[in-house]
Amino acid sequence: MKSDTFKSDFTLTFVATIWGFAFVAQRIGMDHIGPFTFNGLRFVLGCLSLLPVLFLTRNLPSAKTNRGLIKSGIISGFFLFCGISFQQVGLVYTTAGKAGFITGLYVVIVPFLSLFLKNNPSPGTWIGAAFASIGLYLLSVTRNMTMGFGDLLVLFSAVCFAFHLIIIGRFSNHFNTARLSLVQCMVCAILSLFVAGIFETFVLSDILSVTIPLLYGGVLSVGVAYSLQIYGQKNSPASHAAIIFSLESVVAAIGGWVILDEILSGRAILGCALMLAGMLISQFYSKKSTSRFS
Repeated sequence: MKSDTFKSDFTLTFVATIWGFAFVAQRIGMDHIGPFTFNGLRFVLGCLSLLPVLFLTRNLPSAKTNRGLIKSGIISGFFLFCGISFQQVGLVYTTAGKAGFITGLYVVIVPFLSLFLKNNPSPGTWIGAAFASIGLYLLSVTRNMTMGFGDLLVLFSAVCFAFHLIIIGRFSNHFNTARLSLVQCMVCAILSLFVAGIFETFVLSDILSVTIPLLYGGVLSVGVAYSLQIYGQKNSPASHAAIIFSLESVVAAIGGWVILDEILSGRAILGCALMLAGMLISQFYSKKSTSRFS
C-alpha cells in the first residue's frame, strides 16, 4: 500500500471514529436544546477552531488557488447542512446507535452515484460495500422493526451525506483544506442559526447545560473531522472512503451502548464484524481508481 494511500485511510478511519462518538454528543444535546440551535452553535465553534489553523498557515507556500473557493464551499456546505439537519432532527425521534447505522447506508449509496459520474468502483470496493451493507442490515433491521419518522429523516441524511462525500472528492484537490472546510462550516452555521431563529427558542441556561457535547460536536466533529475528511479524500476515491466511513456506525453503536445504555445485541455485534470486514476488503484488496472526479 502506498504511503499516501495509507495516510489517507488512517486519517479517514480517525474521522469515522470522531463522527461515531458525535452521535452520542448530538443525542445528549437533543435533551436540552433544539436540533438547529445545536447544529448552528457547533458549526460556529467549528469555524472558530479553524481560525488558528488558517492564521498559522497563512504564510506557507501553497499551490492551491482561491478561485471558485466560495462557490465550492457553498455547494458542499449546502449538502452538508441538509445532511446534518435531517440527521439532527431525526435524533430527536430515534437512538444514537440506530441513527449511526442508518447514516452508514451512504456506504451503499456512494458507489451507485459514482456510476453516473463515470467513476466505476473497483471489484474490491463492490465486495466491501456488499459486506458493509449486510452488516448495516443486521445492525438496523429486526423482525419487529418498522421505520419510524426519525429513521426516515436519518435515511434522507444518508443520501445527502453521499452527495457531500462525492462533492468533497471532487473539490479536495483544488483548494486549501482549512479554507474549504471553513467556508462550508460557515454555510452550515448561518443556515442552521437562521432556521433556529424561526422555529426554536434560545435559552442560555439550556445551552450552557450542553457545553461538553457542543464542544465535542463543534471542535472535534466539525472543525477537526471535516478538515481531516477533505485532507484524507485527496488520495482516496469517494466510494473507497465511504467504506472506511462505515466504521462510524460501529463506533456509534458502541458509544450508544457504553454511554447511553442502548442495547447492542449479538445480531448487532455480527453486523459490526461484517462492516469491519467490508472495510478491510476495500482497503487491502481494492485497486485505486484512476479517475479522481477531475
